[in-house]
Amino acid sequence: MTADSVHAIWCRELKRDDIAVDDDFFALGGQSVIMVGIQGAFMEELGVEVPMDQMFLHPTVASISAYIESLGAVTL
Repeated sequence: MTADSVHAIWCRELKRDDIAVDDDFFALGGQSVIMVGIQGAFMEELGVEVPMDQMFLHPTVASISAYIESLGAVTL
């Protein structure tokens, strides 16, 4: 369920609808300004703060979703 929400956020912020769960954020054209928008959406929509360094370490929908779930604080 987290992955679905993360995927929707990425599609909206990257303005793409063809993102796979294992696509790399940076290969999709992601950059720091978009990353900040995604961070804000994570906070607003998922109720979780994801530090910038974790976004760099987990550059796919699958990996950042797993990280978010590991926090145990997602309110969907």
